Order: sequence, then structure tokens, then C-alpha cells
Amino acid sequence: MAQFTKQLKKIAVYTSGGDAPGMNAALRAVVRTARGHQLEVLGILQGYIGMLEDIVKPLSVRDMANIIQRGGTILKTGRCPEFQKAEFRAKAVETLKKHEIDALVCIGGDGSFRGALSLWKEHQIPITGVPGTIDNDIFGTDLTVGFDTAVNTALFAIDKIRDTADSHDRVFIVEVMGRNSGFIATYAGLAGGAEEIFTSDGNTTVDKAVDRIREAQKNGKRSSIIITSEGQKPGRAYDLAESLRKKSGLDAKVAILGHQQRGGAPTATDRILASRMGAMAVDGLMNGVCNVMIGIEKGSLVQVPFDVATGTEKKNDPELISLSYRLAK
Repeated sequence: MAQFTKQLKKIAVYTSGGDAPGMNAALRAVVRTARGHQLEVLGILQGYIGMLEDIVKPLSVRDMANIIQRGGTILKTGRCPEFQKAEFRAKAVETLKKHEIDALVCIGGDGSFRGALSLWKEHQIPITGVPGTIDNDIFGTDLTVGFDTAVNTALFAIDKIRDTADSHDRVFIVEVMGRNSGFIATYAGLAGGAEEIFTSDGNTTVDKAVDRIREAQKNGKRSSIIITSEGQKPGRAYDLAESLRKKSGLDAKVAILGHQQRGGAPTATDRILASRMGAMAVDGLMNGVCNVMIGIEKGSLVQVPFDVATGTEKKNDPELISLSYRLAK
């Protein structure tokens, strides 16, 4: 956490990295809270791309009308590998100075916060962050904006797939997003009654999955759902299905849910979380606090230094997976 003394007159907000349901709710909270503090607010479009290419526009209270329920982000977003280089960050700062921007609010995930941390360390740009990512993989916060919606989107599909699996006495492998994070798989697996959950940390094996499915069949269970996170690229479910067939003869059908988990109207949980975090991100700046992410722990908002949030791995909860196995028998 860092402190600054500069009086604020104008701030800018941007959304960066992968989109997440609730980003618009966070943006709404940032703008309306800032205007309540009599601050001028600018929006930087397409994340760090807009910062480099000077794609900036003013934002008013009325611009925030009817966006709390919308998925995606009205500011657009994007990934900007160039921002990892100091010379490009210096160019971005030129844009900020041109528009007389005193401070920033970043809505995004781990990579976005790394960029924010660099802006503070190298150029002392006051900045706070709102964790917006469906993966829930940011250390220092129990939940990230978009995670609850993504889990519920996955669960909605899993429930439908369960109907088909039960009708045909089949095994289904459902692949959810998450890449290196197993949180969506774990939560959707437990909530969806999955017989097996594969996450990126190698928590189980195909042999164990076969044993659990066989045990369930002995107990009269005729269908099974296996949840897997996508890993480094979509399609992991097909590899698992082939391994399952070779080891056991079981014919597993595959359903890859894909990017639908990123879209759609945010749940009430995500709207409320985004609103609380967005407002506190601005209030923190007004109190001279910067270089922090706004997180939530046990229901209370907390301020987590960017270097802690980006430098510490957030681990999945193995007890939730164990509970899923116990209850799926």
C-alpha cells in the first residue's frame, strides 16, 4: 500500500484483460462515486491499448444509465503485450499527462494489475484496482467480479447435461474455463453434483475417476458427470475422454462450455460486489491511498497491495473437491 498527497481533480478508469460479467457495474460505481466527489472522469477504451493509442473519452453520470445489468464492458477491453516493456509504459504516461489525469482505477485481473503496479513504481501514477476476472485467481480476495456469474452459467449448462446423461445412462465430461485456475471447475462441480473434478493442479487421475465411476455404478448409479478445467487450451476434455475409453472402455461424451461463461447479465452477487469495490476504489484514492487492489475477505472489503496480489499464488480449496466426492456417491 502506498500514500500520495496530490489533490485530485480528474481520474480515468479502464477495463483490461478478459471481460467479466460485472465490469460495467464496477465502472458505474467508479464514475458515480467520483462524480459525487466532484471529480472529472475519463474512460480509457480497450484497456492498455487505449492508453497507448490515446483512445479516451469523458464519462458522465448519465453515461452509466442502464449498464449495471449488462455483461461485457462498454469501455471495451483487450490484451496488450507491448505494455510489458518500459518504453511503451512511458508512452502511455504521456497520454495520461496530455489529458491531465491525476489517478487511475483499473478493473481487470492479474496481468492488468501487474501493469498498474509498474505505472506506480516507474511513474508514481496513483492507481487502485478492482479484481474483474471469471477465474477468481487473484490472491487477497475471496471473490473476483464475474466469478459467481461464470459458475452459475456453467451450472445452468451442467444441469441440462445431467438430464441427458441420466436419460441415456452416460458419462459426460464437461469442460469449463479457468486455464491455470481450478475455481470454476471446483465450485461448479460441487454445486452440480459431479462425480469427478479435474483441475489444473493435478488433483486427480483418470484411474481414480474410473474407480469412482465404477463404484457409483455398483451402487446403482447409471450416469456420471466429470468436470474439468480447460488447462492451457480448450479441448482437454477430449484427451480425458480418450484416456477414459482406453483405460476402462467407458464411452464419455464431451461438452465444452467455452466463452459463454464470460457473457451474460451478472448475478446479484457480482453486481453488489462490483458496486462495493468500485466505490471503495475511488474513496481510497480520495483518502490518498494507492497501489492497492480492493478485495473482499469474509464479507468485508480490504485493501491489498498490488505486489502482494500479483506476487502470491491463490490456491484452490481441496476440501471442496473432497466434499464433492463424498456427496456424489
